[in-house]
Amino acid sequence: MDVAIIGASMTQFGQRDAWVRELLAEAGEACLADAGVPREDVEHLYVANMASGEFEGQTGLMNALAHDMGMLGAYAERVDNTSATGGAGVYEAWQSVASGASDCSLLVGAEKMTHKTTAESTDVIASLTHPVEYKHGVTLPSFAGLTARHYLERFDAPRESLAEVAVKNHANGALNPNAQFQTEIDVETALDSPIIADPLRLYDFCPVTDGSAALLFCPADRAEEYTDEFVRVAGVAGATDTHVVHEREDPTVMNGVVESGEQAFGMAGWDRDDVDVAELHDMFTILEFLQLEGLGFADQGTAWKMAREGTTARDGDLPVNTSGGLKSKGHPLGASGVAQVVELYEQIQGEAGDRQVEADRGLACNVGGFGNCVVTTLVEGVSA
Repeated sequence: MDVAIIGASMTQFGQRDAWVRELLAEAGEACLADAGVPREDVEHLYVANMASGEFEGQTGLMNALAHDMGMLGAYAERVDNTSATGGAGVYEAWQSVASGASDCSLLVGAEKMTHKTTAESTDVIASLTHPVEYKHGVTLPSFAGLTARHYLERFDAPRESLAEVAVKNHANGALNPNAQFQTEIDVETALDSPIIADPLRLYDFCPVTDGSAALLFCPADRAEEYTDEFVRVAGVAGATDTHVVHEREDPTVMNGVVESGEQAFGMAGWDRDDVDVAELHDMFTILEFLQLEGLGFADQGTAWKMAREGTTARDGDLPVNTSGGLKSKGHPLGASGVAQVVELYEQIQGEAGDRQVEADRGLACNVGGFGNCVVTTLVEGVSA
């Protein structure tokens, strides 16, 4: 069954006074208002959240949100797929409608993180690594630094190419009123910032973030009951890679990205040239290159040239992370994959404001861990 997205919302990302339950309700209510759908129509409610127990000591979010939004009686479920939790939520909500189990499914993703120190947040996230790696103090930033060093040396890529990813995404985020960072930077600023995991510096990393985002799904043949224009899920797929990163044959290839991309494009029947705009999981700048290559937009070891040549800029052939990406928009773990699709929805619907590009079709790639699990989603605009 074809599935439509008929509503979308995103809260302000950044440091919020609200706790996760409040953030969830804020985005959920805004999404229903955007779609003009009454709450009693929602049959399935999905909450995408990675670590509310670790961050807040709060569990049972799905039941809490059903109560807070007045949706008692709806089926409610929490989805966790590490930092790909939002993408997994998209997959679950799509699947519930595509299977015929639900005629209206609301997905809300959220995380509350900023009340913890950076070290505490990093430790919570690092818990998704293999116990042997974790025991030796390995974190995702350290994986990123090692991979970036290998990539730059192996493919003779200039260090400036990574800085240009940060510059581009900050420029986009400066145009997004809900982004955590709305300030532009230049290459020199990025290259002069403190080293975090050599060769990666402060501006190569996303921030710790609070925030929430939501999407409303229904069968495409019923979407006309609510709206004349909507977004259709053309393809969606998930895949995994080795849990232990050093067991991979090539550390610059994320097989979960490759496999989920192949499946999603096969389901949609699209070529890579059909994609007008992409939201990629730039938790670290190097990940933008690895996803562009894994998804088939560039040959291995060449995606850095797309950054240097402006191909991925807003006015380029393939605008990437028009929202500002995780780098500038922020990365509230459970909300990020949902917010990626919210950006595609707004771009396709012509609702992206100053960052608007010409787009009928979009791609979102949400990565968990260091490529341990991945969800790729393809969406397109439809006029009734």
